[in-house]
Amino acid sequence: MPSFEVAVPLILLLPLLWVFFKAKTRKPGPNLPPGPQPLPIIGNLHMLGQKPHRALAELAQKYGPIMSLRLGHVPTIVVSSAQAAELFLKQHDAVFANRPMLLVWDHMVYGAKDVAFTPHGDYWRRVRKMCVIHLLSAAKVAGFEGLRRAEIEAAVRRLAEAAVVREVVDVGERVGELIEDIVFKMLIGKAKEDKRYDFRGVIQEALTLAGAFNLADFTPWLAPLDLQGLIRRTKAARKATDEIFDDIIENHNKEEDFGQNRDIIGLLLSLMHNPTNELPSSSFGVDNVKALMFDLFAGGIDTTYVTITWVLSALIKHPRVMRLVQDELDSIVGRERMLVESDLSKLTYLDMVIKETFRLYPAAPLLGPRESMEDVIVHGFMIPNKSRVITNGWAIGRDPNVWSENAEEFYPERFMGRDIDVRGLHFELIPFGAGRRVCPGMHLALTNIKLVVAQLVHCFDWELPNGMCPDDVDMTEKFGLSMPRANKLYYASHNGEPQQRVQENVKAIMLDLFVAGIDTSLQTIIWALSELTKHPRVMKLLREELDARIGKHRMVLESDLSKLTYLDMVVRETFRLYLVPPLLAPHESMEDVIIDGYMIPKKSRVVINFWAIGHDPRV
Repeated sequence: MPSFEVAVPLILLLPLLWVFFKAKTRKPGPNLPPGPQPLPIIGNLHMLGQKPHRALAELAQKYGPIMSLRLGHVPTIVVSSAQAAELFLKQHDAVFANRPMLLVWDHMVYGAKDVAFTPHGDYWRRVRKMCVIHLLSAAKVAGFEGLRRAEIEAAVRRLAEAAVVREVVDVGERVGELIEDIVFKMLIGKAKEDKRYDFRGVIQEALTLAGAFNLADFTPWLAPLDLQGLIRRTKAARKATDEIFDDIIENHNKEEDFGQNRDIIGLLLSLMHNPTNELPSSSFGVDNVKALMFDLFAGGIDTTYVTITWVLSALIKHPRVMRLVQDELDSIVGRERMLVESDLSKLTYLDMVIKETFRLYPAAPLLGPRESMEDVIVHGFMIPNKSRVITNGWAIGRDPNVWSENAEEFYPERFMGRDIDVRGLHFELIPFGAGRRVCPGMHLALTNIKLVVAQLVHCFDWELPNGMCPDDVDMTEKFGLSMPRANKLYYASHNGEPQQRVQENVKAIMLDLFVAGIDTSLQTIIWALSELTKHPRVMKLLREELDARIGKHRMVLESDLSKLTYLDMVVRETFRLYLVPPLLAPHESMEDVIIDGYMIPKKSRVVINFWAIGHDPRV
């Protein structure tokens, strides 16, 4: 939490304010939920620490699953069990459908003009409906399947090149780049080619700031002081996003076919330029478009990327689970083709693995805060109007009353035979929230998470570098609006013996590129990939030929091979330098024979050194 340890002592050193605020600091009444005694001025803010989700879970062990705190002057209810979450997010959802106004988020989304954090009301209902129907519907997500496939295939090829030379890769960075590329193409219709669009770092900064407990949100008179520096950092992040959004919008408005709505930002701009009764021009301008763009980029990139890295971390830490996922993929998909999205519904064990990751490592450990819109009695407790409600999804996922004594163990089989979904209907597992404020981008996130994890696990074996063992994998988290790993994740994808997974999958992916009607061994493919990696000029020419002959929107077919003349030269050059095997299969003479004046006796063995022939400078 930025500068929190410095800010709290500064406040405590203001003794004159003690008397002024003492009268304003109420103790919990008899009808409020139980909770710890608040201090003057700061209330219980000092109890949150660096990881509020853990601190609140510990407090709930003492005070119960419905707990009352006072954060500054704001009455706050902390919900820490599935049963309690159902009361607030389902039974009394209408009362708690509002969002509190948070300064950081208000700055980032242009005065709460987005859908995630805008207050409950007519504008929120209209914009949410637009997102659900037009921007993030199942049909819209399915329409981008080809785009996702192309980006994932490109990422797999890059990882295959790294595997050839046993390069250690920053998995989080590679996954982040892949998700960013997918989301950029969905939203703006093109790849993130300009380094000015390096948006992931800005998003991570914004979500870290939004997840921080900002003193100014709980003690408004401190806002001008900005003791934690959060507003200063927020303004810098907002300026960076604003420049990116302005450039994207300007480029879209210049395109003659922008009205065709081939991408999501084009659709948003079309709705802005062509107002409807649902979204009149008076309530949907450029700032509204930018606010929704931020929601789409932040939700589409950060939380998905965070979840995928947690899944991969858990798999490498638990080799038994990794093997079972790979066995399921081999059984359902096989090793002769890449997985396609229609396979995902059949991968029941992978589904359990992802649920178990959501349970132990939710991307948002504390769900987006709610705010009561009137006084209401919940479970016999009086919840005053304007109370803030924090749902501790991290604590719910580790509740031994729901998940048994092994709640801290990564054990996907716990979901076998249990009807527990992640879409907000089963309150034991609500990574996307529940009720009126459930995440509208849930279907897109689940599709991207399952698809990327399945492809990476199907195509490669992963091992830890530098002699690390699975027990060495650090699963420590950082706190923010999303919960990423505290440390980077490095793996090496390996090839090992010829029959291991990575070669078989390189074959499956690259077969059409390196086979011209004959059976070429995996070793030849590896040599070809090695040389292409070593010689970027040749790789560039080969890709240019493929783009010219095939395009970027489909896989290579065998009928295309005869047109790929430069590829044919690359394959021949690989055979010349690296024929497998270098000595051709031995022959044996069946009789005495004179060749070039030499007597070759019967039963002589003849070894042809093709490697020497291929390296003969006279040829």
